[in-house]
Amino acid sequence: MKEHLTPKQIVEELDKYVIGQKDAKKNVAIALRNRWRRMNAPEELRKEIMPNNILMIGATGVGKTEIARRLAKLADAPFIKVEASKFTEVGYVGRDVESMVRDLVAQAIHMVKTQKKEAVIEQAKEQAELVILDALIPPMTGGASDDVELNNRTRERFLEKLKDGELEDKKVEIEVDSPKPNVNIIGGPNGGDEMEGLQDMLGNMMPKKINKRKLAIKDARKILVEQEASKLIDMEEVKDIAIKKSEDAGIIFIDEIDKIATSNQNSGEVSREGVQRDLLPIVEGSTVNTRYGTINTNHILFISAGAFHVSKPSDLIPELQGRFPIRVELSKLTKDDFYQILKTPRNALTKQYEALLASEEVEISFSDDALERIAEIAYDVNNEIENIGARRLNTLVSKLLNEILFDVPDVIGANAKIVITKEKVNEQLGGLVKDKDLTQYIL
Repeated sequence: MKEHLTPKQIVEELDKYVIGQKDAKKNVAIALRNRWRRMNAPEELRKEIMPNNILMIGATGVGKTEIARRLAKLADAPFIKVEASKFTEVGYVGRDVESMVRDLVAQAIHMVKTQKKEAVIEQAKEQAELVILDALIPPMTGGASDDVELNNRTRERFLEKLKDGELEDKKVEIEVDSPKPNVNIIGGPNGGDEMEGLQDMLGNMMPKKINKRKLAIKDARKILVEQEASKLIDMEEVKDIAIKKSEDAGIIFIDEIDKIATSNQNSGEVSREGVQRDLLPIVEGSTVNTRYGTINTNHILFISAGAFHVSKPSDLIPELQGRFPIRVELSKLTKDDFYQILKTPRNALTKQYEALLASEEVEISFSDDALERIAEIAYDVNNEIENIGARRLNTLVSKLLNEILFDVPDVIGANAKIVITKEKVNEQLGGLVKDKDLTQYIL
């Protein structure tokens, strides 16, 4: 965990991006801190301490996914989001529930590989420059000593020029590794890491192709740095670290879990209960085979979420309910919440548009009463049609700024200053709540 944040500090960090939902933030903060506490518990008890999985209940757009996503970034942990409705019971065509664990490990591999690459990037740059130098001025291994000395001096001068960026546009021919060939096994089962592992093994047995490409040095350098960095990384070590990171710190966010809840036993819901039963051993703790090795799911933190408009949490099978002991109900967003969402978070929508137009040297700002009016319209439209939470703001702000975004830079030039006022908001959006024919098109 970054700096081993305390629960209070975790909530403070989440507050920078997510408005309200104090109860949900508090519970996920405790769950995250408990992971660090477990790793520092006596070794004989460490395996016995299981994570308290969380079930978030709340309408769409109230912050469930954002809380889980920000939590994973704070933990510097492998994180994946899956939709429960995409999975099918074993025996049906579709994704099997174990694929979520395989995806988590793949994400961990990417994380660890990126970290390892950053550690060797300077060494990789030096190696890449030597490869480019060899292509420009091949080294002499034999011949008269004067010739060898002249060759060495020339190489030194060119190496200085390379380091100073004087030769960036010069063309050079380099050898580039081709991607591994895809080996498709006809008649094999759909999906499954066993089949993917076999395909990888057969692909590795195929001879590696080397292509020669003539590129500008600035482009060749990027390719060569990647290649040299990959050579410096021990992939077996990466796999071992990634597996451990997935087991000890992995977070799986299962969205739309209410879609697999069953309220009665009609034929259309048999598969839904089957998905729950397939999901149960993964959440309880089991061993899953992946292309990178086996992973134990005992200490993976599962956070599930659902609106539960039609079904209710008690419609999940009892065994699965028991694996999500922490239940958090997220509140609906108020007008003030919408106002704060537009103004406060570091990634607020208004700040995003300010940054977009700043790239065109156009300054845009929003008055407080304009933000209040946008928040009021978002709240009213949600109540009039369908409540989609904070996602409503994206559509409204996009519609509000559409003409401006189109006119920059042709009509509205550089150094222009635009202020969005309440009057401008009313002009563009004021009729949406009243006009039912228009509101049906607002997503």
